[in-house]
Amino acid sequence: MGRWQPDSRGRLQEAALSLYAERGFDQTTAAEIAARAGVTERTFFRHFADKREVLFGGSALLQERLVAAVAEAPEGYGPLDAVAAGLGAAATLLGQFRRDLSRQRHAVIAANPELRERERAKLADYAAAVAATLRERGVPEPQATLAAEAGMTVLPVALGRWAAGPTDRDLSTVVRDVLAELRALVASG
Repeated sequence: MGRWQPDSRGRLQEAALSLYAERGFDQTTAAEIAARAGVTERTFFRHFADKREVLFGGSALLQERLVAAVAEAPEGYGPLDAVAAGLGAAATLLGQFRRDLSRQRHAVIAANPELRERERAKLADYAAAVAATLRERGVPEPQATLAAEAGMTVLPVALGRWAAGPTDRDLSTVVRDVLAELRALVASG
């Protein structure tokens, strides 16, 4: 593949996930990813700051969409309903990605303690931003933090189920199902 072919970012992501699965994250270099994708190493670094960003590169956009949907939730929504609106927006964004790549991403992160820690840090950042947005909506503490943290627990559970589950269920449906399970758990005491 020549450098001029379209979607070099997507090819780089696919190549990276494939190499991470074959060799492990730590044993894979940016140069190897670029070569597998048919681009130069320089092209790799135009798209990603480092090889971890292949896995976490969309975090800022995801947080932006999540927070915006919480902020724009109807005024009468309670804290968890507003978080559910944010999770719906996140599911819409994340559901655009191929399920097989999401499955590979999940496996790579699960196999690497450093990446698991980074994933938890990203979720903590999302939770803090959502909690701040809930407080701006007038939700007091500790409800704002509890609702935000609960939502950021739902997200990875739903993503894991969606990636591994039947292909006829979209991510938004899986998110709603996991939220319903959380609500049932809370209601059961």
